[in-house]
Amino acid sequence: MNIKQFLSIILITFASLSVNAQVKESGKAVIKTTINCDHCKACETCGLNFRDNMLKIKGVKMYELDEKKMTITVYYNPKKTSLATIKTAISKLGYDADDVKADPASYEKLDGCCKPA
Repeated sequence: MNIKQFLSIILITFASLSVNAQVKESGKAVIKTTINCDHCKACETCGLNFRDNMLKIKGVKMYELDEKKMTITVYYNPKKTSLATIKTAISKLGYDADDVKADPASYEKLDGCCKPA
């Protein structure tokens, strides 16, 4: 094996290890919630409150709210936060997060359109 082949193998090995390290630093969770309106993302109060506070959770990189499936897909860094912390934060916004029920006081602060009739 010549030096070029050896260096190529080292470089490929290093690159694959680097990619694996990046994958391990990313977490993804699909959280079941209860959304009672069809415009939560666009709601002037609830939607902005949800967006602003979700992105304040340390370690949360981004999220996707699917009103039809009633899910929140969260992308986060598991070294900076845990799934339990994220679910608790969602609960404090007034929404269910899997088995963590919405905080009653926070739920009461939601607009009427975001509560069941």
